[in-house]
Amino acid sequence: MPDSNAMERNPELAEMLIRWSYLEAEREEDYFVLTSGKRSRFYFDCQFTTARTEAMPYIGKAFLEEFRRKGVRPESVGGLTRGADPIALAVAYTSLIYQPIVQSFSVRKARKDHGTCRWIEGYAAPGTRVAIVDDVATSGKSVIQAIERAKEEKLEIVQVIVLVDREEGGMAAIESKVPGVPVSAIFRRTALEALRTKIQSERSSQR
Repeated sequence: MPDSNAMERNPELAEMLIRWSYLEAEREEDYFVLTSGKRSRFYFDCQFTTARTEAMPYIGKAFLEEFRRKGVRPESVGGLTRGADPIALAVAYTSLIYQPIVQSFSVRKARKDHGTCRWIEGYAAPGTRVAIVDDVATSGKSVIQAIERAKEEKLEIVQVIVLVDREEGGMAAIESKVPGVPVSAIFRRTALEALRTKIQSERSSQR
């Protein structure tokens, strides 16, 4: 069932994702290869949206509101580079308006081989209460990797949020890694597809 509440809370952001990030292959030979290795007719290239200046206030507000909905107050937000980076920065900057202020960090894909030799860059000292974020969850692999690195660096994970849940088992896999921690998505694939169909139908009727 489409998440109509999510659409009501974030209509502008939903339409931006559909306009800029929802890609669909017309032929089977053009199907997209996902991080999980599966091939798919459709693909959410969320960074076409998350990296856009005009989308950042909506992204930041959506994630900050999700913290409040779950009653969570992280000190910093971040995830695996690069999908999580623009989201974390949008949340941190927008928190200047919708306080309390939240800082940001980034989880490296390879440990830094000099200086601090840490997995994590930014505001994330051991013991910091953090929210792990990402743009899309399919298998959940990228989010789980960020969770493991955060735990290794002794961060306290208080929430996990993704922008789009492809509804292919990733969220359940993530939940299994952080029992007792709220895990949610701003949008579900079926909700975005339903809105996309509605928009296309309205456009066709206006021709």
